[in-house]
Amino acid sequence: MYKVRPLHGAGVLAEHLPTCMYPLPNLHRAPGAAAPPQEEVDPSLQALESRQEEILKRLYELKSAVDGLSKMIQTPDADFDVTNVIQTDEFSPLTTNGADLDLMLGRISDIRIHDCTFRCQMKAIVMIWNMSYLLNVLLSIQDYGALKDVVINANPSLPPLSLLVIHSLLCERYKILSAVHTHSSVKSVPENLLKCFGEQTKKKPRHEYQLGFTLIWKDVPKPQMKFSIQTMCPIEGEGNIARFLFSLFGQKYNAVTSTLIDSWVDTALFQLKEGSSKERGAVLRSMNAALGKSSWLVGSELTVADVVAWCALQQTGTANTAPANVQKWMKSCENLAPFSSVMKLLK
Repeated sequence: MYKVRPLHGAGVLAEHLPTCMYPLPNLHRAPGAAAPPQEEVDPSLQALESRQEEILKRLYELKSAVDGLSKMIQTPDADFDVTNVIQTDEFSPLTTNGADLDLMLGRISDIRIHDCTFRCQMKAIVMIWNMSYLLNVLLSIQDYGALKDVVINANPSLPPLSLLVIHSLLCERYKILSAVHTHSSVKSVPENLLKCFGEQTKKKPRHEYQLGFTLIWKDVPKPQMKFSIQTMCPIEGEGNIARFLFSLFGQKYNAVTSTLIDSWVDTALFQLKEGSSKERGAVLRSMNAALGKSSWLVGSELTVADVVAWCALQQTGTANTAPANVQKWMKSCENLAPFSSVMKLLK
């Protein structure tokens, strides 16, 4: 159609073959000029990158910690060290200072938690537990610093004597706010049961007590105890309630001793108190053999097993026919004020 003037001569084309068809001028710099110096990186950009890497590193560490906690919660006994179970019993007298009751009941008057640690723990909790658990935690935090109340429902036709003995023992160690009430389901309650906690003198302000102990005579098949409505279900049965209340003394036992105590408590309630005459005789023989080796049923200190067994003997009327070692043990119990005060209720 029309002619176009060539952009280069034949000589130039031949000179650069076969690497290129023809040369083009450098658009970035003039021929022979040195390369420009590399631009310096902005210090703020470097700091931002370092901060990002540090945050990512901490996130990975937190994720690893949360994964470890999750595995431990799903398998709670995975890291359980059996060698720490069998250890020497640590007995503590029942009349020592009661300043540690707040710790055992979860009552905290002064909470100091580092802000950063608290945030990390809350992140871990949110990732592991569901919202219902967090709600229970928040409800329990609201209770910190408040007086804890133990409320027991019991039938006056079958008074739980062991709980009354433990109540007296607790009064010797702690400042207890005691009260007795009668439910509308019960028509009448004997006068001695209404005054089972003794004459109530003028009460001090509520905040000066360490524990509230309320007994309600009610038409129930078995004793019931309510302690913390938000965090625990009711405890039923005289033996279970006695175990809980006696644990407030803070005594520590090894696995073998704890098993023996639980065994004696169940034996006293189900065989000595509710069993046949043949079963009662077998229990008395076992008690006589055990008391021949030690002054108390388990070890050298009073335990909840002694309290429950003594009360069972009193309620079944077999105390007078008990063997010699059992008779001696019963006198040792009755020499203690909490036992002697309960004996008045049996008269």
